[in-house]
Amino acid sequence: MFQLQYLYYLAGFILLIVAVMSWRDRANPRRLTTGLFWGLYGLIFLIGNWSYQLMAIWISDEAQAQKIVHISVGVLVIIIALLAGFGGVRLGNYHQPTTEQKQKSAERLGNRLFLPALLIPVVTMVGVLLFNHIPGLQQTVFGAGNHSTLVTLFSITLGCLTGLIIALRMTRENIMQPIQETRRLLDSIGSVFILPQILATLGLLFTAAGVGTVISHLTENYLAVDNRFIAVIAYVLGVALLTMIMGNAFAAFPIVTAGIGIPILILQHGGNPAVMAAIGMFSGYCGTLMTPMAANFNLVPAALLELPDRNAVIKTQIPTGCTLLITNVFLLYFLMFL
Repeated sequence: MFQLQYLYYLAGFILLIVAVMSWRDRANPRRLTTGLFWGLYGLIFLIGNWSYQLMAIWISDEAQAQKIVHISVGVLVIIIALLAGFGGVRLGNYHQPTTEQKQKSAERLGNRLFLPALLIPVVTMVGVLLFNHIPGLQQTVFGAGNHSTLVTLFSITLGCLTGLIIALRMTRENIMQPIQETRRLLDSIGSVFILPQILATLGLLFTAAGVGTVISHLTENYLAVDNRFIAVIAYVLGVALLTMIMGNAFAAFPIVTAGIGIPILILQHGGNPAVMAAIGMFSGYCGTLMTPMAANFNLVPAALLELPDRNAVIKTQIPTGCTLLITNVFLLYFLMFL
């Protein structure tokens, strides 16, 4: 049966290949630290379940074994952070074709260049539809249980592999060239590549630490939230600003909703929770448009397009984000209390 950990193994394996290639790249002035950064990151993906099993064999106390594993992974994360903080990830040599070769290839392929990229969402959508509408297919591939998240991830993986195979056949490149391009993009993006994982974890920590309660206390004591309009502004801007800090609307939304949305907008002012949730999440997405912390949305496209300004995408999206935030304030104010 296919399991989620297999995707972790695939990611870890690719990152370890990138690490080895970085160590062998003498054109990179920081090849040792660059390779170590990606190697440790890949190691975390690979040893996750194995470390629990090995530690459980060595230590009979399961709780103690889990504690040791968690501390060990935490130490690796700190080392990764130190490597990134001291500029340990640098660009090297990636054996790319010349500009003339790229131009000739583009002219030869024409619009077919878009086919591999377009196949990814198409295969993903088809996969999700098949798994959800063919009786017994999920159980056959994944086993018993609810596998909604795994279905999506598995379908995306199939889409990426399909796109890779088609791209290799079209360009007549060997398998190492996509790995070189993977390394180039990872090195170009640098340490911000791991921000989504770190920030998702931070969101869980904020929720467990009671940050929502603190936000509620500050809002009630220092803002005139008896006024509906001010309460709405505090909620919309709060979701957007915390998203900009955390880089993840899914992490920021429950914190601000627990601190402002539920106790003030719903319980105090009697607002509609469905309207609040929809527009609240939309406000979080507005914050996503305007922050480098949302690296996968804003920095990765700049690296893929090889833009000279890595913040060009953010600068372009700021007017849209601000306009939508103002619109959300009035939408929430007029629709939530009908």
